[in-house]
Amino acid sequence: MKNRNAFKIGSFLLPVTALLGVGFAATVSAQTVSAPPTLPVPTLPPATLPPSLEEDVVGTLEQDDTSVAIPPLTTPADMATLAGSTKELGRKISAIIANDLSGSGLFRPIGPDGMRGITMGEVTAPAFGAWSADNLIHGYVRSNPDGTLSVGCYLYDLSEKSLLSSKAFVVPPKDWRRAAHKCADSFYSKMSGESPFFDSRIVYVAETGPKNRRVKRIAVMDSDGANHRFLTNGQNIVLTPRYSPDYKKILYLSYVDKRPRIYVLDVASGKQNLIVQANSQTFSPRWSPDGKSILYSMENAGITDIYRIAASGGQAQKLTNGPGINIGGSFSPDGSKVIFESDRTGFQQIYMMNADGSNTQRISPDDGSQYATPEWSPRGDLIAFTRIGGGAFRVGVMTPAGTGIRMLTNSWQDEAPTWSPNGRVIQFFRTDQGSGATRVWQVDVTGAKLRRIETPTSGSDPSWGAIQQ
Repeated sequence: MKNRNAFKIGSFLLPVTALLGVGFAATVSAQTVSAPPTLPVPTLPPATLPPSLEEDVVGTLEQDDTSVAIPPLTTPADMATLAGSTKELGRKISAIIANDLSGSGLFRPIGPDGMRGITMGEVTAPAFGAWSADNLIHGYVRSNPDGTLSVGCYLYDLSEKSLLSSKAFVVPPKDWRRAAHKCADSFYSKMSGESPFFDSRIVYVAETGPKNRRVKRIAVMDSDGANHRFLTNGQNIVLTPRYSPDYKKILYLSYVDKRPRIYVLDVASGKQNLIVQANSQTFSPRWSPDGKSILYSMENAGITDIYRIAASGGQAQKLTNGPGINIGGSFSPDGSKVIFESDRTGFQQIYMMNADGSNTQRISPDDGSQYATPEWSPRGDLIAFTRIGGGAFRVGVMTPAGTGIRMLTNSWQDEAPTWSPNGRVIQFFRTDQGSGATRVWQVDVTGAKLRRIETPTSGSDPSWGAIQQ
């Protein structure tokens, strides 16, 4: 009989959580500054955030070494706000912009630590010769009479001595970090030709306790690990959380009274909707790109197959028909294809099929390794996966044809990759050898920029949401 645990990469079914209703909608207003404002800085009327780029431009996979000077944002007058003084916020916002751009793997930020501050006059008339870099990002933070903050950000080409882009955002004090991410997103897109991803969120499984009594809770955080919040309290087993494409819901697997159930949590109201209740092992629920249907896997008499069901529930459609264990499932961006893992040939490999279950074909290579946890890039050009071989688990990417394999990590146990909204960066979790502690890590598609995302507890199975509006 086949081992049901064959697809359990790392720890899988350990005590976890019961839901607490929460919401994290943030209000940010923005406007594009077509020309530098005349000093003093004008009042910026509230507007809506700029939408994500409609066209997803595929940039180069080569790491860039473009240097960007990022001094602390200035302020017309240092004033106390609910988020701290405007001078303090100026330095913090610049530090977030630098951290975002550095993590993309495309830029080499310089500052804000160790850099001189700028005057308000320099916001619109920079001293071009004072900076040793290719580009310059700076701007201002101002406290408004109504308690909001105005954050202006400017991107200059130092060699051409020209303004490339400028953005202004009006935010409540609690959302000052979102303004920083929006500034970084704007300049990242301008300089790289790629769509933004910094102002996005991650849902993952927060882990505490010893290995044999691990408690796991669903938690959310910003893409850089900030604004962390637990959504569940650890009373029931809860696994594999996934954001809906519109950010309004979270899909997850829960074990209540030892019975697997698939729920959809409405983030704003905290209400949960039971989608699937089964008496046998159930795995890996995943959204379709339009959010209208859900894939999941369910075991029956030693065979595990993939099913599709409407996001509101109802009758499920069986997509695979054995043999062995077929699990996972990730839609292509257009919803026409599904990739999944199966041991139908004796070992875990990656397969592709049409969204209706037809025309199944293996895409992972016959190289003696096992391939698992496939996830399609939002661009459609790459598939991230976990490769198992030589006693190690590593994260890599391949084309949908199974070619061009590029390994991005080289540790003892890295697994479960998830894509940034623009398909440029991958998050995954790493298990420490010996202690079993799990950590969330991030790597760009070149494999050059690897860093750990700080979380208050151990963390596993991250899932990246879409860009926030």
